[in-house]
Amino acid sequence: MTPLIRNLLFFLIASPLLHSHLFTHAASTSPPITRHRIIFMTGSDDDYIDDYNDDNNSSLPEVPSSKRIPILRGQPQLCKINPCLEDQEPCPQLSVKTGCLCPGISGADEPPHSPVIQALLPVSKGDNRGKVEVQWCAPSSVVSGYRVVIEGSEGDALEYGDALRRGLVGSLEPGTKVCVEATNSAGHSSPSEFSCARYDPPKTAEHNLLVWIIGGGVALLLLITITAVILWKYKICQKRKRDSTDGLGNPSYSTEGTL
Repeated sequence: MTPLIRNLLFFLIASPLLHSHLFTHAASTSPPITRHRIIFMTGSDDDYIDDYNDDNNSSLPEVPSSKRIPILRGQPQLCKINPCLEDQEPCPQLSVKTGCLCPGISGADEPPHSPVIQALLPVSKGDNRGKVEVQWCAPSSVVSGYRVVIEGSEGDALEYGDALRRGLVGSLEPGTKVCVEATNSAGHSSPSEFSCARYDPPKTAEHNLLVWIIGGGVALLLLITITAVILWKYKICQKRKRDSTDGLGNPSYSTEGTL
């Protein structure tokens, strides 16, 4: 190796200025360091704090907060409405208050479905004694009132409000047909096997007592008759035995005649 080349290599290795220039050039050509975005969440659903772990947060664009969307938890529940009870809160109002779901209801622009007769019960106490109380259940329709139609009645049908589920009619003969109709602005419901029933008065305690008395009397009369027949036959048998005994004790007596 010549002295010139040796001196040149020594100069390159020993020069600090050259080292500084080489490291500066390497640093400038290296790729920039990427800093990952860190999101800090607080207890609130609307507040978010975004941070890039950098000192230049003021230059970042502001991200608008998302709109709160309600989330339904669990299965939706049907409104607890009993169609056979009176003076209940309408289902649409109850749905607004509690968030429950109303069952399928036909609108006011079509005639309502037929109600269901629940019972025909006679009134046995009070001022209305002798009358019959009609009880029914509301249909799944918009109803403005009810009418009770009695078979063979010459008068107009009895009308009741939409919140009622019972009504009093006059005394009815057993077997009389009674129908309940639901009405609204579009018309009235059609009679069906569920909205009509025939009056069958229940058996009262007095009626049951009368049945027992009559049945007991018939049974007693039959027992007396059987007893009388048995005693009559018994007396006939005893008489025949006595006659037979008396004939054998008398020698002059013979069934064939006098000796």
